[in-house]
Amino acid sequence: MCDYSLMAVPNRLAAEQEDLVAFRFPTGSLGLASPADVKRACYPARSRNRGIWAAVKNFFIPPVNRPVAAVCIPPGARLLLRDIPERLQREFGLGPVEDVTFTQISAAPNTYRDAVRFSNGRQIRLQELREGQRVRVLDLSLAEIFEPAIEEYSREPLS
Repeated sequence: MCDYSLMAVPNRLAAEQEDLVAFRFPTGSLGLASPADVKRACYPARSRNRGIWAAVKNFFIPPVNRPVAAVCIPPGARLLLRDIPERLQREFGLGPVEDVTFTQISAAPNTYRDAVRFSNGRQIRLQELREGQRVRVLDLSLAEIFEPAIEEYSREPLS
């Protein structure tokens, strides 16, 4: 879904056929976001009024910048990964565009667990993607239910 480090960031679920980009959030983690949200955050709209009163108003009441929402993807979803760096292409035997499956590689708390699995079985964590890399959500219907391992806690009988 969304790595632990993105839980403090506003987030939402992905939609099929949605285009996304890898984005570095204020937490320092790489995640997926809408290109429109990223563009709005990086290039905020300027005020049309450029007079002295507009400057005074903006000084005392600055425009509100909404944070970029992290887009969460369920494990098992099919994605189209574009702009794969040449280094990864050589290392994993890939092309510049690959059909991948979104997965989670661990159920451990406080670890980066989101990853993509290529058709050749190799997988990489989402953190290893390049910032700005484009992703298209192809299919969410194959999303599997991810059930982390439940640890048994032994209780000592009360005396």
